[in-house]
Parts: sequence; structure tokens; C-alpha cells
Amino acid sequence: MLNNLKPQAPDKILALMEEYRADERDQKVDLGVGVYKDASGKTPIMSAIHKAEKQVWDQETTKSYAGLAGQPEFHAAMAEMVLGAGYPADRLACLSTVGGTGACRMGFELARMANPDTTIWVSDPTWPNHLSILNFMGQTNKPYTYFDADTRAVNFDAMMSDLEAVKAGDIVLLHGCCHNPTGANLTIEQWGEVADLLERTGAVPMIDLAYQGFGDGLEEDAAGTRLIASRLPEVLIAASCSKNFGIYRERTGCLMVLGSEETRKTIQGNLAYLNRQTYSFPPYHGQALVTRVLTDPALRAEWEAELEEVRTGMLDLRRQLADELRKLSNSDRFDFVAEHRGMFSRLGASPEQVAKMKADAAIYMVGDSRINIAGLNTKTVPLLAKALIDAGV
Repeated sequence: MLNNLKPQAPDKILALMEEYRADERDQKVDLGVGVYKDASGKTPIMSAIHKAEKQVWDQETTKSYAGLAGQPEFHAAMAEMVLGAGYPADRLACLSTVGGTGACRMGFELARMANPDTTIWVSDPTWPNHLSILNFMGQTNKPYTYFDADTRAVNFDAMMSDLEAVKAGDIVLLHGCCHNPTGANLTIEQWGEVADLLERTGAVPMIDLAYQGFGDGLEEDAAGTRLIASRLPEVLIAASCSKNFGIYRERTGCLMVLGSEETRKTIQGNLAYLNRQTYSFPPYHGQALVTRVLTDPALRAEWEAELEEVRTGMLDLRRQLADELRKLSNSDRFDFVAEHRGMFSRLGASPEQVAKMKADAAIYMVGDSRINIAGLNTKTVPLLAKALIDAGV
């Protein structure tokens, strides 16, 4: 039987990481992997998480199973962070998941259970795993224009034109902030126009919120999500704790579903059912850490300060790179780098130019020229800027 299995194509980013590790050049730069790194190239544990973890260890008395759908206190803390104080608890069902990826997968599964004929509309480009999961599921999906490769900004007119084709019961997948892979975000006014279209067509928004706090601030990055949640009768939100809490390996995510008061109990039951059919109980430890950080005033203040330091550090690197490229190119064509938000920017280099930078300067980035800003530091920014100009970008 197992002889019938076919080889799977390796994940491009993981393959790039292996290639980077094997490169023996001293001055090499990894801009491919999608995790936050500090100036030393490490992914540190936040101090607030360290303290929360010690408290959990000291106070935990059992390793028995926890809730099938997750911990209610975790759901409440996440809902307040994402949706704000006074969120509509009577309309909200929640599911703890295996990371943000698990939240996306469960959201797709729930949409298919509710409407087997649904089409899931996905931005072009998007995080590659969105499409990988949807295609593995055999789920119908269609792209909508999002990014202008010339301006490196959102092509909003084309986006809205494409979304005119959505039907009632379709899912429109949106990035809540810090768009991956482009770094180009909708303005709050554009979020309002998207809400208008969704109200008019009857399509259901699903928001992937993986980087809250990495863009313009914890509250600011939730503004688009909150606007959509306040306007639409049904909303799915897949939130990740990997980045903003730095707990990648704890695999902690949350799927939030807003429906009506009448359907909330049924939705919650279906979410629990999905967990049971997939892996039964979700990971507990990360939920406990996040809950403690968000509900303990001292830990929350410490975490918010750490998160702000991460955010502003990435903005400083963006400004430094944009300034360096302006100087080397004698033009403003790279100013978009400072305008993008989050860990990622798509630079507009061709695959051939990306390959040249890797070969000539040991600069490693994904083939579509997505870079992880957090993979830079003040010493490597000039190396990247020179490599881009030398490659003819």
C-alpha cells in the first residue's frame, strides 16, 4: 500500500533554510524564514512569557485533559484583545487550535460544513499555506487581485472589481494586518468599503490575524477586524499567538466565530466537534501562558512594552533600508519599504535577481522576493541594499 505514495514537493521556505545552513560563507543573511529575530539573530522568549511560565509550573496540579474546545478564560482574553472591550459575547463562539494554521484550517472546515458549495476567495498573493491547505482539502477557491507589483502597494480598485463576483455564502479571506507576503495593508477607509461590499453581496469575511501588534500597534492592528466585526452578521477570525507572544513552538491559536445569539450554541458545538474529529483536545500550555499574560496587569504591561520594542525595531530597520536604497539608487522607488508594515515586504525582484543575490552576496530570500525585515540588523541592511542595486532591482 505505502508504495503507492508519491513524493511531495519540499516546502520552499524550509528548503531555503536548509540551503542557508549549508552555506559556509561568513557574511550570509537569512531573510526567508517567517519568525521574528532580534539583532543577534535569535528568537528570544519574552520576559513576560518566562514569568508566566514559572507561575504556571508552580501552580499547576494536574496534566489531565482540559476543555475539548479550549479554555474559556483563554477565549475571553483573546476576544478582548482582538475585538476590544465590550465584544459581543452572546454572539461569539471560540475554538482553541493548533496555532494560527490550525485556526485557518478549522475555519475552512467550518465554512465547508455550513455551505458545501462555498468558494473561498483568497488574495493574490497570499501566505502559500492558505492555498496549500485549501487545495489539499479539495476546497474550491478563487484569487482576487491584491498587490500592484509596480507600485508595491494594494491595488484596491482591482481588488474591489474582482470581489464584485462573490456570491452569498462565499468566504472572502482577508489579512487583518501586516499582509503576508507583501507588507501592504488596507487603510481603515478601504476596510469600510470592503464591509460595504460584503454587506451587499452576502459573502462572509474570514480574517487571518497572525501579526497583531507587529504593524502600527496592538489596537491599531485590530482596527480593520473590529470594523468588519461591527458591521457583518457573520465573521470568522483566525488568530495566532505565535508571533506577538513569541511562542511559536507552543502552537497556540484561536478561531473566533461571530454569528447570531440564536446560532451561537450550535456553532460552538460544531467547533468542538471539529476538534474532536481532528486531534481531540488542543494544546493547553500556550493557552495558559497567554491567558496569564493578558489577565495579569503587571505581566500585560511588561508584554506590551516588549511587543512595542519589537514593532518599533522593525520600523527602524524599514526606515534604514529605505534610506540606504534611496542613497544607492538616487531615487525614491524603494520608499515603499518604509510604508509597509509587519515582518514582510515583497521587493519586486525577479526570480533571476533573487538567485543572483543568493549566489553573489549570500542574501537568502523567497523566490518571489519576499523578505523578513526581522532577519536584518543595522549591519546587514547595507549588505542587502547593495545586493539589490547590484542585481538590478
